[in-house]
Amino acid sequence: MSRDAQQRIADILDAIERCRRYAAHVDDADQGVLAEMAEDAIERNLQIIGEAANHLPNEITDAHPEIPWPQIRGFRNILVHEYVGVDLAVVEDVVASHLPAVESALRQHLAP
Repeated sequence: MSRDAQQRIADILDAIERCRRYAAHVDDADQGVLAEMAEDAIERNLQIIGEAANHLPNEITDAHPEIPWPQIRGFRNILVHEYVGVDLAVVEDVVASHLPAVESALRQHLAP
């Protein structure tokens, strides 16, 4: 089943929102297993973002050169293939510092 650009954008925006929600549980040491599950869920949603970004048409990605599309795609590969070396601090930085810009850029391309 092929997904069009609007569906890919919706997938990315949904995954960003999930990352944001789950991030609230990562730093709560009292939550133990819940914090670990939140970390896993964030990494999974970052994988979705990278995969969906890989399928965005050039006219969308080219319109936003300020977004590091190759790094987004590459980070997905690191999460999938080099999962042992994933640094939680990097994951947290991506969610807090980089996803808001991706969200803002892609919202401009949603059909009215």
